[in-house]
Amino acid sequence: MFDRISDNMKKRMAYLEEIDRKDREDGTPRLQRLRQIPPETGKFLALIASNCPQGEFIEIGTSAGYSTLWISLACMERNIKIKTFEILSEKVKLAEETFKQAQVNEYIELTEGDALENLNSIENIAFGFLDAEKEVYEKCYDFVIPRLVKGGVLIADNAINHYEKLKPMIEKALNDERVDSLVVPIGKGELVCRKK
Repeated sequence: MFDRISDNMKKRMAYLEEIDRKDREDGTPRLQRLRQIPPETGKFLALIASNCPQGEFIEIGTSAGYSTLWISLACMERNIKIKTFEILSEKVKLAEETFKQAQVNEYIELTEGDALENLNSIENIAFGFLDAEKEVYEKCYDFVIPRLVKGGVLIADNAINHYEKLKPMIEKALNDERVDSLVVPIGKGELVCRKK
């Protein structure tokens, strides 16, 4: 799967990694920063997504599309699209540029707006990635888990570096009888929930 990363995708990934690195060092305001996952988390997402059952792939929080590129590798194998949602217009523009330059538009459906207002029509979710404002994580969890197919997976980013803020949701997931859950210490910490 990783051999499908084209030169165009590699270039765009490197470009976004550099912006992200600078954002973290130069004091760029938090909402303007890309705040994207590290490459090892991207590989982890792609591997998990590629082994999910049949169903819809979703992402809540596109940012500039870096994580979406990694997940699109699993979509290429299945010839499906990931439906990704971003609320900030300036990041939607960046993501559109990312998908165009990486030449992956056929595997990605980008929606501008609040995911919770746009997800109502999506059932049978096989894979979901959550990387949005931490205040909405629990609402997103409550929305997605009932819509996961058997064996479907929801992964939530920042489970370690934002543990205190996300603790109620993490505890809910770890004690939720509908899913098998654990926190994986990769990148910023990934809460992985698999529907029973």
